Amino acid sequence: MKLVLLSGGSGKRLWPLSNDARSKQFLKVLEDDSNNLKSMVQRVWTQLNRVNLSESTVVATSKTQVDIIQNQLGQKVELVIEPSRRDTFPAIALAASYLYSEKNVPLDETVAILPVDPYVNESFFEQVKQLEKILNQSESEVALIGVQPTYPSSKYGYIIPTTIPTTIPTTNSSIDYLRVHSFIEKPTESEAETLIAQNALWNCGVFAFKLNFIISKLEELGLPLQYDELLEQYDNLPKNSFDYEVVEKTDNIVVLPYDGYWKDLGTWRTLTEEMNTSQIGRGIITEDCKDTHLINELDIPITVLGVSNVIVAASPDGILVADKEQSPRIKEILGQYDNRPMYEERRWGWYKVLDHLKTDENYEVLTKRIGVIAGKNLSYQYHKHRSEVWTIIRGEGVFVQNDKLRVVRQGDVLEIPVGHKHGLKAVTDLEMIEVQTGSQLIEEDIVRVFMTWDEVEEHCYVK
Repeated sequence: MKLVLLSGGSGKRLWPLSNDARSKQFLKVLEDDSNNLKSMVQRVWTQLNRVNLSESTVVATSKTQVDIIQNQLGQKVELVIEPSRRDTFPAIALAASYLYSEKNVPLDETVAILPVDPYVNESFFEQVKQLEKILNQSESEVALIGVQPTYPSSKYGYIIPTTIPTTIPTTNSSIDYLRVHSFIEKPTESEAETLIAQNALWNCGVFAFKLNFIISKLEELGLPLQYDELLEQYDNLPKNSFDYEVVEKTDNIVVLPYDGYWKDLGTWRTLTEEMNTSQIGRGIITEDCKDTHLINELDIPITVLGVSNVIVAASPDGILVADKEQSPRIKEILGQYDNRPMYEERRWGWYKVLDHLKTDENYEVLTKRIGVIAGKNLSYQYHKHRSEVWTIIRGEGVFVQNDKLRVVRQGDVLEIPVGHKHGLKAVTDLEMIEVQTGSQLIEEDIVRVFMTWDEVEEHCYVK
């Protein structure tokens, strides 16, 4: 069995911590067994490791999330990178072509698709393993996992199964699955009550099928099966969800009920319910605050005094103070904002935007605080429209400018004019203040010469 984790979205309901560069699955607000802060994707990856599934897993994501995935999961995680965001059917089709043409996975191999951020116990992934047996036994085209609802929710889609289960004996017990009768998408709460009484299940976004099932869909659409060719024609794929494009048009579907713990941490209410602490970052919550959480990524303290059932979240992107039940409304309000992400995690570390000033149409000043992890490096690059000044404020590194290498330490100031090639490797954890000035302060104004430090050392010399 092969697994594909779908990583996308911007998680706007968790603003200001989430943005277009750091969606909800990357927020480090959950604790692991050692009380270290972890993100949802790190938690899921640890669980996949424990049930021996990580080595057969690829992550399908957009190019904007590559750096943060490598930062949190490591450089070795296998990625299928979408050239543009087009919904779940194109992402799954691209991953299928990658498995077929790049990894030579047999057409009769089972492929399971999972969201990257379910909050579940490890027993959930043991259920995922059973989907292969169910596909083989039932001779169905698609097998789903359906979660036993715990309350009538209008946020989820519902799977309506038939009433007669089929049992598959296993070594230690047995597996019961059901044929799928129909689907209902996000009913009202009263409708959901009726559906639950009819044994309906929450659709948790887990699908399994034989690889040939999707490869044949690409053939029907007249699209190439080779990964590199499909990348070039990616915009020709239907911009639809996998549910709409495939599942709802397929008759032979089965579902495996799951009655263990499952939760979608998509709002501040559900996320804070799973946090082991009420406060992350600098600040004070007074004792008369009940069910109030403070998450502060800024360097200034925040005091929360005498208010209950509130989320206070602060990041370089903004500050949110909201009643937890009302916090999902932030998604409606964010349409009024058109700001660049002010915090990003990269493969080499992170940066925060401290200030952004436009003096006129042709001149901007952007100030960042940048952290580079020991042993990691910024690419060797140059810019066509901006100059930079770096001030090392902590740590030690090796700086390269126009093919000359030298050691830099706390207090060093490095001037980088327009067009000068430059890069840096951190010997210890290193932080610096970067001031950009120029006419176009955009991430696209980067011309990369070398990505790895081995290439830099091979072509450059010590000053």
